[in-house]
Amino acid sequence: MSNRDELAEVLASELNKQFKSHQVAYFLDGKQETPTDVTDWVSTGSTLLDLAISNKPNGGFAAGRIAEINGLEGSGKSLIGAHALASTQKKGGLAVYIDTESAVSAEFLQAIGVDTDNMLYVHLETVEDIFDTIETIITKIRESDKDKLVTILVDSLAAASTKVEMDADFDKDGWATSKAIVLSKAMRKITQLIARQKVCLIFTNQLRQKLGVMFGDPWTTSGGKALPFHASTRIRLKNMGQIKDTKKNTVGIKIKAQVIKNRLGPPLRSAEFPLFFDKGIDDFASWLSVMKDHNLVKQAGAWYTLVDQNNKEHKFQSKDFGALLSDVDTQEYIYDSICKKIILKYDSGQLGIDDVTTEDEFANE
Repeated sequence: MSNRDELAEVLASELNKQFKSHQVAYFLDGKQETPTDVTDWVSTGSTLLDLAISNKPNGGFAAGRIAEINGLEGSGKSLIGAHALASTQKKGGLAVYIDTESAVSAEFLQAIGVDTDNMLYVHLETVEDIFDTIETIITKIRESDKDKLVTILVDSLAAASTKVEMDADFDKDGWATSKAIVLSKAMRKITQLIARQKVCLIFTNQLRQKLGVMFGDPWTTSGGKALPFHASTRIRLKNMGQIKDTKKNTVGIKIKAQVIKNRLGPPLRSAEFPLFFDKGIDDFASWLSVMKDHNLVKQAGAWYTLVDQNNKEHKFQSKDFGALLSDVDTQEYIYDSICKKIILKYDSGQLGIDDVTTEDEFANE
């Protein structure tokens, strides 16, 4: 027997009759598919970042939604986007790389797992051409294979000009605002086109510093407010320092990724992970770090002790952690343990004023 409000059911029925071409009224009771449902996820290459975005196991970027990865130069924006392309291909999907910077390295893409033989590479220069191409891809998907997962990476929005900008003289007024105007129109259309499609649309964007800002967020991004508004997920990357080998050569950087906007889970959560220039994200290294933080392993000097699902003790050093994870059962046990520690459980209970603290700083600095 249904516990639904009778008036709500009547209204839902009438609204769906009014819009005959498609259903517009739903109940979010899990009994039917709704526009809010996410059925496919694309990994970022980092387990911790996937969990920070989706707040559930095996998450990441959501299909049917728009994501933005922003940060200063050299913070790993393109690399995380490339990891998403590799993750899509591993699921049998299509990877599309729209490049506006002419700076793609096929060798590096291959090193992090992208099948460049089957990746569609598109070189474009203007924002108008980018969105025309995205619309064409989505239209063809609808006609051919709706069930195929597709990830489109636009790298980067900051480097793309507009047709007005390309044709205008620099000393003429008006051209500088043309990108924001074009994006505002295009984002409204694209957001509706990819909704309920198995299309993950990712933009990389560069941070720009606001001049004269003394208080508040000192950073902004290229293209105005349209992308920040329409994106379901916005990730800000920060270079936390260099990683050097035993010969003092810089071989990578440590990245902090903060989810500054999130419609898929709790916002303002962050993840840290090492990023190597020759292989991309070292996901398992970040596992060991979070295991230490949450007391999932005991450390004594250079040695770690893990008690697995069978109460068996494993003693290992950090260099042997990958070998330990080669056992599928052990890897799943550790992954499940990390998920239990990181995933935020929604609680109807209330915290008192003495149970929380307020920090006088901005989360996205």
